[in-house]
Amino acid sequence: MYLDRKYSYRRTLPHILKDNRPVFVTFGTFKRWELPSEARQLIFECCLREDSETIDLHALVVMPTHAHLLFTPLRNAGGWLVSLPQVMRLIKGRSAHFINRLLKRHGPVWQEESFDHVLRSNESLSEKLNYICQNPVRAKLVSEEKDYPWLWRGKIPIL
Repeated sequence: MYLDRKYSYRRTLPHILKDNRPVFVTFGTFKRWELPSEARQLIFECCLREDSETIDLHALVVMPTHAHLLFTPLRNAGGWLVSLPQVMRLIKGRSAHFINRLLKRHGPVWQEESFDHVLRSNESLSEKLNYICQNPVRAKLVSEEKDYPWLWRGKIPIL
């Protein structure tokens, strides 16, 4: 039996930002590719590069197959919030270029979509911060968060 589709699936999810509200973002590698340590360092540096440029970065961890960021978007020269797709394009695009060049490969590094969540309270902010910082410990990569080289904490806003 043939059924007409009444809607089409939309891959690109909406990314909504709120003024002065931190955003928790997770993005993963293409086909759960495990990144070598040199690649994790490049991603780490690409994320830190955006701090004070397009985002106010609060926390960051780069895991073998994904990354978590907690940041508040900044305003561009025109006074508009820098969009989440723009921030992610800068981080994912730049890091993919550098990783492919470093490893002498080509092709996608990242999944197209990322997960994002605007935080509404100090409680959710501390939960996400703890989640990010404990990620390498939970994954048994290190016994203490301070021992993980691709974990960074910045200043934490009060909501």
